[in-house]
Amino acid sequence: MLIDTHAHLNFEAFKNDLDKVIEHCLTENVWFINVGSKYETSKKAVEIAEKYGKGVYAAIGLHPIHSNKEEFDPVRNSISNGVDKEKYKKLARSDKVVAIGEIGLDYYKEYGLFKEKQKEVLLEQFSLAKELNLPVIFHCRKAHEDLLEVLKSNQIRGVIHCFTGNWQQARQYLDIGLYLGFNGIIYKLNLKEVIEKTPLERILIETDCPYLTLPQAGIDRNEPIFVKYIAEDIARIKNLDYQKVAETTTINAKNLFKI
Repeated sequence: MLIDTHAHLNFEAFKNDLDKVIEHCLTENVWFINVGSKYETSKKAVEIAEKYGKGVYAAIGLHPIHSNKEEFDPVRNSISNGVDKEKYKKLARSDKVVAIGEIGLDYYKEYGLFKEKQKEVLLEQFSLAKELNLPVIFHCRKAHEDLLEVLKSNQIRGVIHCFTGNWQQARQYLDIGLYLGFNGIIYKLNLKEVIEKTPLERILIETDCPYLTLPQAGIDRNEPIFVKYIAEDIARIKNLDYQKVAETTTINAKNLFKI
């Protein structure tokens, strides 16, 4: 069994064959968490999770790249800037919601122009996670030092999704008590030292599908079923048995997300 802790089957890339993809995953004993990036995709993630039984879950939140945009609020029929916590709390009434995410900081190119707004929205969602007693799925791109600074005074359970930092930064996240999530980015960046030194008990595996397609997949679109390749490469890098990696990362996901 494997758990893809970060998928986006709630995105448009899967609109034509969603049911087929999900059925394939569950048949192969691959569970997954669909992660929201704003209200609409969070709502879709919950709807998908509620349609299926055990093995399909949802995370809800506002991605940092959307934190400076005005969004239409279908609940209040108005335009709001930032996070309307009440509408996300309504989504969280579903017992299939297992995390707040993906939230965080993103300083890539033009997104770095509204750093303070991102921090403000991040803190709003921290308070939501604490109120709901849910872990957090963190997105962090070119902003590790700032995120670590925020976390020093706002510690919370969670995972750094798609980890891209160095070992010194990884160690600080681990010291705080967070997990590190690895996906196809390991084929683009040199994360060998980080993977070698991170205890297996603190690693989660993910795809970030439909993005970051793995070279082994043989198709352009990434899918949760390909998370097995991440487990295989972590096993190779850490010189461990594949089954050990599969079992431990599954236990890690179950423990963090209470699934």
